[in-house]
Amino acid sequence: MKNKKQSSLFISYNGLTDPLGQSQILPYVIGLSKSGYEMSILSSEKRDRFKAKESEISSICKTHGIKWIPLFFHTSPPILAKYYDYISLKNKATNLYRENNYDIIHCRSFLAARIGAELKKKFNCKYLFDMRGFWVDERVDGGIWDLSSPFYRYAYKKYKKKEDYLVGYADGIVCLTEAGKIEIQKWKSYQPSVPITVIPCSADLELFSVVSEDEKILAKQLLGIKEGAFVLSYLGSLGTWYLLEEMLQLFNKIAEKYNEAVFLILTPDDPKIVYQSASKFGIDPSKLVITFAERKDVPIFMKASNVSVSFIKPAYSKIASSPTKLGELLSMGIPVICNQIGDVGLVLQQSGGGVLLPDFSNASYDFVIEQLPMLMELDSAEIRSNIYEYYSLDNAIKTYYHVYNKLLSS
Repeated sequence: MKNKKQSSLFISYNGLTDPLGQSQILPYVIGLSKSGYEMSILSSEKRDRFKAKESEISSICKTHGIKWIPLFFHTSPPILAKYYDYISLKNKATNLYRENNYDIIHCRSFLAARIGAELKKKFNCKYLFDMRGFWVDERVDGGIWDLSSPFYRYAYKKYKKKEDYLVGYADGIVCLTEAGKIEIQKWKSYQPSVPITVIPCSADLELFSVVSEDEKILAKQLLGIKEGAFVLSYLGSLGTWYLLEEMLQLFNKIAEKYNEAVFLILTPDDPKIVYQSASKFGIDPSKLVITFAERKDVPIFMKASNVSVSFIKPAYSKIASSPTKLGELLSMGIPVICNQIGDVGLVLQQSGGGVLLPDFSNASYDFVIEQLPMLMELDSAEIRSNIYEYYSLDNAIKTYYHVYNKLLSS
């Protein structure tokens, strides 16, 4: 028997106990639940994080009337583990659909979309492909699939065909950037009658509040940084996509102009990665402050920043990316230096809160350094105000709500 409320099964290969699940999945689903939809989440959880966070996440879901169905994520044996996860999620989703007859299958990223397409084929339900990025091309651009290998060339062609099918069979598509939307509309597999909605990664505007001068002073004290020091900062992981050496090169040139410059790096990764790269450029280790903070404490430390930097590997797949950290930094009114990926250029133009690096040449670094006095004079409250609607969680939830309503009325 069909539920009184219209219902959605949200399928994600990311866990709710992952930091990403807590910042970029759960808030949207809570919002949709508050908007009147009966929400269920099928997720794939890492055992250590599940053990640490299961009680907290279960309580949040129960409070908001969300049914959470967690399965476990597997890492071994390689390749077969992913297939096992896929089969487990697919079988569970199929059984859940038979029990609940959902109105919408909301699929976060590629693997979940494969399941959503199969459910649509079997049960004729509405299937929403929430792309998050160009997953197949990210395998290549990130160096995970080496196309010089016959095996990975075969895999790339096979999965691009699957991507075409998933896009062409969707009842609705959500992507993170306008640049990504324009690109998808060029694909032969895309059906022009299918709506594509752009919903960038939201920022927690309450947590990432605008910086005050007192908070900046306190942050520097907590980090052991001199009050008058110029602080360049970086927030986040240092893995596949982030250009650590280029960011260190920029800092090295900044340190030539600002004698007491400090590079604050807030990362979960091993500090040795930074020190090893910094030694290539002769950077004094005492000028590096590398630490980790729990999410709730990130704004406390990042407010030591005069300017923040984020350089991401420029690649085809990155036109569909929306860096969460950009919204968090601009929400605090911290000016940023970025290279062009996705809609970053448009966001910086709209916010008036940063500079776009033309390329990674010395001339471009010099150009950016010339802009530093201007960046430090910017009004933090104005930067935040300019991007408030763009990164607002409430705005994103309203957009998802309209996407759901449009799907069910078609």
